[in-house]
Amino acid sequence: MQVLVAGAGIVGISSAIWLQRAGHQVTVVDRAGPASGTSHGNAGVLAAGAVVPVTTPGLMGKAPAMLLDRDAPLFLRWSYLPRLIPFLRKYMSYATDSHVNHYGTAMSALLHDTVEQHQALAADTPAAKFITTEDYCFGYTTRADFDADSYGWGKRDAQDVRYEVVSGEDYAAYDPIFGTAFETVVRCKNHGRISDPGAYVKALADHFVAQGGTLQITAIQDIEMSEEGVSALITADGRLSADKIVFAMGPWSRDIAHKLGVKVPFESERGYHIELTNPSAMPRAPMMVASGKFVLTPMQGRIRAAGVIELGGLKAGPSRAPLEMLRRQVKKLLPDVTYDDVVEWMGHRPAPADSLPLIGANEPRGLSYSAFGHQHVGLTGGPKTGRVIAELISGSAPNMDMRAFDPAKYIGR
Repeated sequence: MQVLVAGAGIVGISSAIWLQRAGHQVTVVDRAGPASGTSHGNAGVLAAGAVVPVTTPGLMGKAPAMLLDRDAPLFLRWSYLPRLIPFLRKYMSYATDSHVNHYGTAMSALLHDTVEQHQALAADTPAAKFITTEDYCFGYTTRADFDADSYGWGKRDAQDVRYEVVSGEDYAAYDPIFGTAFETVVRCKNHGRISDPGAYVKALADHFVAQGGTLQITAIQDIEMSEEGVSALITADGRLSADKIVFAMGPWSRDIAHKLGVKVPFESERGYHIELTNPSAMPRAPMMVASGKFVLTPMQGRIRAAGVIELGGLKAGPSRAPLEMLRRQVKKLLPDVTYDDVVEWMGHRPAPADSLPLIGANEPRGLSYSAFGHQHVGLTGGPKTGRVIAELISGSAPNMDMRAFDPAKYIGR
């Protein structure tokens, strides 16, 4: 079949490669090129144990204090609040124990084998060199802070996430860069890392093109609809049609999804990173700094501190407060590390209200497919999402329960 993939991030490129390997003729369409957005700026962690959503019980009570604390990981552009209220009302309705359990079961099926999925996607390509396997660590300033996080670790236990709890002193013997900053460290097993997420996705895209795929850099302006569903993309270069169309546009997916009838409650979560270039020392493994909900990751020639959440839409430029928070926290954690420069970045995460990505057909005939909404785990879940999309288009049944991700749950709302 002729297949169009809208979006050249990790989900779109993964979908394109698996579709290509299944024998289809694939064109990827993107306004700026591979890894031009979130797939460049993420924390680089293959977070197999990311089975706990942000919306946990008690969030409503904690959020106001977090918004007023300049060192908390939650920020809001107050001018955007009126537009945000309907989404927030729906978003907070999922802060229940039953939804956390539902999310955990669904996401465990999607994410548990992320390292193997990346290795299979990148096998025999130049991208394979970017995949490494280390523990994904969580650093707690005190043992009491770890104990206060017991709800999340209990949910990970329920999904068989393997981890080891060690003292900060023992961890410092393995990796001295953090010194005495952490009293307790959790080392999550069967995780991995991408040493340069942007370069990794670009290498995968280059492989896709080398194998006969087409990459078309143009803006998608609209979609053309027929009685049966979507029939074409309307782009700055003209009309593009195919047998099947995959929408993997990340945070820019809402308007098209709604036009397709997939009325998903959806917002952009603005994420930030800073990078210390040419640092004098490197962490040995990615470290989630629990107090600030950001990850320090060793990357090629730099340390990246990535994370935090800002709610403020797609249009506004970066805010200073999240970047200054990251700078303060990193300076406190790594006081003796020197570096040449600090690079700042802001990007967007695609956030459905229930935190679950949409993966599947948008209409009964399967003319188009959704593959977006991975929130904090797009890199982690991208390769398996792409494999599932290729299976669905090729007429195979994926070896997992897809009901939690089915776009049909939003049709007709």
